[in-house]
Amino acid sequence: MSDLPHVLPADRLVRLYWRLRALLVLLPWQMRAPIARELRRLRPGVSSLLGHALAALLTTGCASLPPPDAARARSTALEDVAHTRLAQVVRASAANADPTLSGFRLLADGDQALDARIALARRAQASLDIQYYLVAADATGRRFLRELANAAARGVRVRLLVDDLYANDSRMLLAGLAARPNVEVRLFNPLPERDGAVGTRVALSLHEFERINRRMHNKLFIADGTLAVIGGRNIADDYFKRGEPSNFIDMDVLCSGPVVGGFEALFDRFWNSEQVWPVQALVPEAGAAASFAQALQGIGDDLPVAPRDRFGYRPVAAELDDGQLTQHFAPARLYADGPDKAATEGRPAPEAFALEGVLQAMREARSQVLVATPYLVPGERGLAMMRRARDKGLRVIVMTNALGATDEPLVHWGYARYRAEMVRLGVELHELSPTLGRRAATAPGESASSLGRLHAKLAVIDGRRLLVGSMNMDRRSMRANTELGLLIDSPALAVEVTQTLQRDRDTGSYRLRAGAHRAGSVEWVAQEPGGEVVHQREPDAGWALRLKLGLISLFVAEELL
Repeated sequence: MSDLPHVLPADRLVRLYWRLRALLVLLPWQMRAPIARELRRLRPGVSSLLGHALAALLTTGCASLPPPDAARARSTALEDVAHTRLAQVVRASAANADPTLSGFRLLADGDQALDARIALARRAQASLDIQYYLVAADATGRRFLRELANAAARGVRVRLLVDDLYANDSRMLLAGLAARPNVEVRLFNPLPERDGAVGTRVALSLHEFERINRRMHNKLFIADGTLAVIGGRNIADDYFKRGEPSNFIDMDVLCSGPVVGGFEALFDRFWNSEQVWPVQALVPEAGAAASFAQALQGIGDDLPVAPRDRFGYRPVAAELDDGQLTQHFAPARLYADGPDKAATEGRPAPEAFALEGVLQAMREARSQVLVATPYLVPGERGLAMMRRARDKGLRVIVMTNALGATDEPLVHWGYARYRAEMVRLGVELHELSPTLGRRAATAPGESASSLGRLHAKLAVIDGRRLLVGSMNMDRRSMRANTELGLLIDSPALAVEVTQTLQRDRDTGSYRLRAGAHRAGSVEWVAQEPGGEVVHQREPDAGWALRLKLGLISLFVAEELL
């Protein structure tokens, strides 16, 4: 593969062209437009100078992964954890509960959600098993990694599993953490190209596109095999209301009881799978320890947290120190994809257990389904479900991001083509607005200058069953990403989520309705202080953005959104 081809066969150029089109959906929004401009100059089968240059780039010197070597030793969750302080708190908190039920507490506010993770890391005595799509190199990411290092220094076994797609920015931090005693760090489904920004790495790894398109989207934090946090948050500033100019609106759940055993078993499947590599096999160790120590300098110990969250609960750290957690006890069912969902070469794609389980739970609804999802591309299958819901007389309420709020405008474009039909089918469709959200910013940690973007993945079914996890309502969650979801049969939790979403829906979103002046169109209705305001065109988005999206959408198939 080292020789530069002088003549590019037409079928090879066609394949490269379509791979580059598919590549766009993996890249950050800012990187897509220049690539799309170059692609518009290409035509499949035409041997242009640009086509040969791209082909040379993608077919010469292809990077490859080193063997995972013996450092990928098998390990499993620790079983002797009953003596730990966290286990004692869990037993005390569940003293009067049915032992077959699990305990749950919502973590809706960013400061409380970060406090919970740090509190667990600081109080763990046996093990920390942690799995994330993203651990950023920003202040929150560095603080998080410092707490893991401190736990390891106390003798706690730390296993950290991170998806490789965005791991390059934090690679030296991860390698530095892994160099410490009692710590192992592994990367899931690593890209062959190890250097450069994410766009460069993906472009130079396209010879393995079918594999690298599969990502681990799970978010899971387990302390002492006893308490776990799951939900939609990654580890970065803007997931915990610490970013500017935007922050994500998200939701996590603190879990205890029997369900945690299922999380540990799932983590072990990923940890010991053939899709993971020890970070030491991929990142040079030279200088990693020094880089890690330097990155931790200047990080204070104080973490501002409100004395009460939106539900009136105290911070998790305070409750742990008092020996009693506030929780709702309920039965729950885990829906999760396995790591083999990323191993598709030479075999059929495994079933999407997580999202299929969620959809089945929605199909069983009897009166109402309330959904919050940042990325929504229903496709014909989703529309068919909405038709059946209408025929059953179900009330369906959907909240997602408006174009001005989303961090994935191309995915929004894929969703927009279905809006009019969703409204026609009776779906109560709401789009979170950045401008309306700023005016209504009142929750702890929120700022009127901060752009709120929905990132929570939630559903409330019949006012009593709550779905929470990492999966979006799109094709990537169905076909490409591994996901984790939990169905909790708890009217109390359902009420708390419904009230939270109701507030955002009433004060920070547009309600969509059928357009009055053109068939197949929609209108955006906002409740302003002076009364109802109707927008005939998509608000919070200029014509330049709409034109750019329209052009780029020509190069990405919907199945990749």
